[in-house]
Amino acid sequence: MNKINLAYLLPNFFTALSAFFGVMSIIASSQGKFEKAFIYIVLSLIADGLDGRVARLTNTTSKFGVEFDSLADLVAFGVAPAMMLFFAAGNEYGRFGALVSGLYVVFGAIRLARFNVTTGEIDPRYFIGLPIPTAAVVLSSWIMLDLKYNSDFGLIIELGALLLAFLMVSNFRYPSFKKIDLNKNVALKVLIGIILVASLIYLFPIESIAAILTAYTLYGLVRAIFNIRKAINKSNG
Repeated sequence: MNKINLAYLLPNFFTALSAFFGVMSIIASSQGKFEKAFIYIVLSLIADGLDGRVARLTNTTSKFGVEFDSLADLVAFGVAPAMMLFFAAGNEYGRFGALVSGLYVVFGAIRLARFNVTTGEIDPRYFIGLPIPTAAVVLSSWIMLDLKYNSDFGLIIELGALLLAFLMVSNFRYPSFKKIDLNKNVALKVLIGIILVASLIYLFPIESIAAILTAYTLYGLVRAIFNIRKAINKSNG
């Protein structure tokens, strides 16, 4: 019985760790330590990725774990990046800056709630709407780029945050990479790709993370626009 209890505790420990890092990110942002805030969000992402995998490997998935994970995600990937946005740029735009941060959190909560009620009903190869962890890292990486290069693109980032909020609650499809048929040839290409990506992240961490995840974010939008145009052309033809 003790072993079973410990097995159930393990994935929830990583979930708790993700929420903890999220709170640390919020505190760091409030102190103007945005690099630390970004690192904590990335650490939350790692912990969030581990909790689900550990639960599946140990066969300890539970309704409590699902609900706990959503609450932790809202803190780590909803509130934390929203506060980072507000303290880094949003406070310069008064009510508009506060509104953007608030909408980001609200739309993130809707994204999480919808994910919970539709799990098992959709194709596991895709996410419906931009996943909130991806949105969080994209938004925080944009902020870090703006601070690193003193680009003064605060308003553009605010508008970008609104776009991310919309994409989270959209019906656009994003690949989940959960169902990939890795034969020998594909596996070798994937391995080479991972090595190249890891090398770029090592050399240019912020730039690489921002570029890769922004491309992933725009993929769903571009794919949706292409499908709409294809449908329109088909109906006219």
